[in-house]
Amino acid sequence: MTEKSMKNKTENKAPNKNNNLDNKDAKEEEQVILTPWKLVKRKFKKNKVAVTGMIIFIIMVLLALLAPVLTPYDPYAMDFSQVNQAPSKTHLLGTDELGRDYLTRILYGGRVSMKVGLFAVIIEILIGALVGGLAGYYGGWVDNLLMRIVEIFMAFPFLPIAITISAVIGPEVAPEKRMYIMMFIIGLLSWGGLARMIRGQILSLREQEFIQAAKALGIRDSRIIWKHLIPNTLGYIIVSATLGMAGAIMSEAGLSFLGLGVTPPVPTWGNLVQNARDIYVLKNRVWLWLPPGVAIFFAVMSINLFGDGLRDAIDPKSK
Repeated sequence: MTEKSMKNKTENKAPNKNNNLDNKDAKEEEQVILTPWKLVKRKFKKNKVAVTGMIIFIIMVLLALLAPVLTPYDPYAMDFSQVNQAPSKTHLLGTDELGRDYLTRILYGGRVSMKVGLFAVIIEILIGALVGGLAGYYGGWVDNLLMRIVEIFMAFPFLPIAITISAVIGPEVAPEKRMYIMMFIIGLLSWGGLARMIRGQILSLREQEFIQAAKALGIRDSRIIWKHLIPNTLGYIIVSATLGMAGAIMSEAGLSFLGLGVTPPVPTWGNLVQNARDIYVLKNRVWLWLPPGVAIFFAVMSINLFGDGLRDAIDPKSK
């Protein structure tokens, strides 16, 4: 083979190598392109503390939901032959002053506490999204009026209002009804911050091209708000919901501890911790107040860690 033919051969091979490299780079670029939610998911997975909080909270939810499977006892069944028993193989967390299995009551109490937190957050999101969406989209006098209403609700002191409402309701109201009243009170007094946050997001979104195009096409204002603007604030709503649920659980626990929330015999973590108000129980029957207190701690802490991780993952400025 001559020197000239070898040179032509090498020149022909060079473009093929370059083409292969270009194809490889193009494939890598295609793999790097991710949707915003995939980016959030990737950033959240890197936050080990937030993932741990999410796992702990999922475990606690499953324990509460599977309570009938995990324990054979009825949370309301009284056995006066087993009153104030210490933890044993029969009753893993002992019994209370009426002979009821305490582990069973903690598991069922978790159901009630989490239900109160969940429905309170749903009420908060519905009112906050509605008020914030209208104020941010219309602006002007509508914005001024709605923001003054928000400031009035945010100025209400939560505990005095809850005490007043509890006094008006009276002790004759069934515990189940008091549970729904607590949901409504907590949700009604907690939506102000979410409304202001959504308003701020929509004030910037409404000036963008896709909203101007929707207006030019004659799409109704209600459809623009609920189909185009509110979904673009969904990430902030999710973060607010997770952190708001932790706050709602704490509020319910505090009110029930004071006897102003859900009352016995319906168990909640708050009214189970109420046993710690007795000095003798506080010193000698630790199993009556420590486990529900630990349950509140882990639930609130895991939700807060999960919410903080979501906030960091959704915020584009975070590193």
